[in-house]
Amino acid sequence: MAQVSPLVDTLKASLKAAGIKYTQVATALQLSESSIKRKFSRKEFSLSELDRICALAGLQISDLVRRMEESRGRLQALTREQEQEIADDPGLLLVAVSVLNRWSFEQLLDFYRFEATELVQMLARLDRLKMIELLPNNRIKLLVAPNFGWLPNGPIEQVFLAAIQQDFFSTRFDREDHKLLVLNGMLSPASNREFQRKLERLAQEFDQLNSEDAGLPLGEKHGCTALLALRDWHYQTFAHLRRDRP
Repeated sequence: MAQVSPLVDTLKASLKAAGIKYTQVATALQLSESSIKRKFSRKEFSLSELDRICALAGLQISDLVRRMEESRGRLQALTREQEQEIADDPGLLLVAVSVLNRWSFEQLLDFYRFEATELVQMLARLDRLKMIELLPNNRIKLLVAPNFGWLPNGPIEQVFLAAIQQDFFSTRFDREDHKLLVLNGMLSPASNREFQRKLERLAQEFDQLNSEDAGLPLGEKHGCTALLALRDWHYQTFAHLRRDRP
């Protein structure tokens, strides 16, 4: 099925809307919950498995395909100019990131030092950018596609890279909720590509957990940032010991 990736994204959104948990899906497919999470992460479902999961939500696969087609008009990325508009305004960038994480108007108002009128104005700007629809009573409807992302090396990514260089590593990573792993080795091009695929799957699992926790009260969750990177790199302290190689 050529469109299995967006179809699974639509299935995941449909299950969430119906309040169906992974434990229920695991029971229906007679698999462990960890196996179900892995299948969603890798987007590896047979047609019969999709059919059984759809039945949990009272759907047929044709309903799922229709929902997928309806969501295709959603925003997948901003233009560079639109990202620059957000990047130039720290408050707007904060609100944009928060609404992507499904914060409500009330949560933004309670947690940050915004006046209500100021917050409405910023949400209206995001509405004009088609990231959200600002509904009556300041309800926020996300209009972005499941695969929405900031432009590679774009204005917003540059803002975050600068923050990472200046602030992210200014800790010892010795708290219970911190983790730092530094890996070093020599990989073939094929192994490098395989490891990159594993990083992408891990990022999908992070997004999945973030979506699952979106409905929790703010007091029950904390902002987390994971940095996943792989590059050819040599520690400069050892540079003088290397022979020049062709």
